[in-house]
Amino acid sequence: MRVVSGMAGGIPLLAPKTDLRPTMDRVKGAIFDSLGEWVIGRRVLDLFSGSGALGIEALSRGAASATLVEKEVRAVEAIERNLSKTGLKQGALVHRLDVFSFLHRLAPEGGYDLILADPPYDKRPGERDFGAELLGDPAVAAALAPEGWLILEKRPALRWKVPPVWEQIKERRYGATEVVWFRKREEAGENGEAASPEA
Repeated sequence: MRVVSGMAGGIPLLAPKTDLRPTMDRVKGAIFDSLGEWVIGRRVLDLFSGSGALGIEALSRGAASATLVEKEVRAVEAIERNLSKTGLKQGALVHRLDVFSFLHRLAPEGGYDLILADPPYDKRPGERDFGAELLGDPAVAAALAPEGWLILEKRPALRWKVPPVWEQIKERRYGATEVVWFRKREEAGENGEAASPEA
């Protein structure tokens, strides 16, 4: 696992010694290649941050700031070490906190242009579906700027009921991972203020 591109491109990242599943470099590269230069100067929120790979990739490619939220102590330690290794600590803010607690207590309204989430996958039917919870939580939409993007990772077999606040723009499958792009439906202008990610 490494930073794919940007000022810290090629630097290896440490993976926390937990059962967390880091985002594959291929998936990470595809997300940020689709965003292109739009990410420059943006405020990024990385939920279920794990190793910090997504937030760090955003900073490496020119994001103004990245807030990384992760509750697992060993993962937070890995995030801090990865930020130091890449020299990107100045633009980052790390919260060791439950994602939903952060969203309801600390996330500023409209505070983020890009929200990235790679939540744990449910391993058995009936287990908690964090992705569906994020989509259904009004605090997520409140934290996203009007022109912003919400990008969620999930396993391909999983299907979500998308609340009316969200417009699903596209989904792409990369092996055992599917990436789904959303924007707030009621905030999009006639031509859409948000960037149009490449197909």
